Amino acid sequence: MKVLVVGSGGREHAMAWKLAQSPKIQQVYVAPGNGGTAKDKNLVNVPITDLAVLRQWAIDNGIGLTMVGPEAPLAAGIVDDFRAHGLRIFGPTQAAAQLESSKAFSKAFMQRHGIPTAEFETFTDAAQAHAYVDRQGAPIVVKADGLAAGKGVVVAMTLAEAHEAIDFMLLDNPLGVAHNAGGARVVIEEFLQGEEASFMVLCDGKNVAALATSQDHKRLQDGDEGPNTGGMGAYSPAPVVTAEVHARAMREVILPTIRGMEKDGITYTGFLYAGLMIDPQGRIKTLEFNCRMGDPETQPILMRMKTDLLEVLLAATSEGLDQLEMEWDRRVALGVVMAAHGYPMNPRKGDAITGLPQDERDTMVFHAGTTEKDGQILTSGGRVLCVTALADSVKQAQQKAYQTASPIAFDGMQMRRDIGYRAVKN
Repeated sequence: MKVLVVGSGGREHAMAWKLAQSPKIQQVYVAPGNGGTAKDKNLVNVPITDLAVLRQWAIDNGIGLTMVGPEAPLAAGIVDDFRAHGLRIFGPTQAAAQLESSKAFSKAFMQRHGIPTAEFETFTDAAQAHAYVDRQGAPIVVKADGLAAGKGVVVAMTLAEAHEAIDFMLLDNPLGVAHNAGGARVVIEEFLQGEEASFMVLCDGKNVAALATSQDHKRLQDGDEGPNTGGMGAYSPAPVVTAEVHARAMREVILPTIRGMEKDGITYTGFLYAGLMIDPQGRIKTLEFNCRMGDPETQPILMRMKTDLLEVLLAATSEGLDQLEMEWDRRVALGVVMAAHGYPMNPRKGDAITGLPQDERDTMVFHAGTTEKDGQILTSGGRVLCVTALADSVKQAQQKAYQTASPIAFDGMQMRRDIGYRAVKN
């Protein structure tokens, strides 16, 4: 079977790498791919980003299954279009993807269906938003309503930061974020305390299967300081997701979401990612939904997956997840992101990357914002690489990942030195 992975990030490199291990796959294509997928002899990059052109390419080349990595094609309706032309594709429809593409839609949905989440209000008028923040006080969270590649959230610890975030998102809007009705909109919600975890499942329209748990590190700098990013590193499993928290997440968040979508006339297929805040008592609230696997959580999760990913996707596209038992490596996988100069707001492109090591069985350098030019790998995006390692403990996986990352260099590189610190500390 020929398989297509849509996207160009670290998540898609990990998906393609994992799929290429399946003995049942003839060829894995990545559209458009990156420098890492270009140099992998088991993968073929397809330089197409236009979704209609890509669909026709998939038909012409006999693609048996398509897996979508990022949120933008899902929000643009790639699943609806591919299915309408008889192509097998795993992901949510455009209507279902609103859970991610509009935070206002997502919050209203959670409120309507009794899914635990932070108190919130939605604004398009900056003056009203400012007045609301003054009434509520800080800390408070300001979110751009729309796709912002993980950069549309400001956790404001002071009123000044909150007011600045409102002006940034509603008046300046440099991220160009528009919600589904057009224009800029913000969701302002209460600040929640606790420990965050990424809870991801697959849905086939009827059944749900949970993936291994993971924890992301959103802030740019050590100790969770600095601005929010798309994620600076992750590890799996996440100790904070105990068996009790896992059961609660399925019972209180995941299943009510799938059932709620169905009640609203939308069948949910694809990955569903719930960002959870877990308080010291093990109670949970939903911070956000994503309609795809997280990045950089995908990299450590797929390093631990022992089941053939093709088998998982075939079950997930034929209402067969209830027949599937996924196997996981008992070890810990930890991934460290190396980001470009100026990330997250103004990442620089075109810096040469040196010292890339050979991939080993238990260490992988997944490429994200890279491109290959004249035999050289250059930076081409904000998050450049995710160095991921498998080991017997969080501490050992952490040491192995940083050891693997140590020879890699490019000008202006940013990298946290404490990925996994919560699990090591406990």
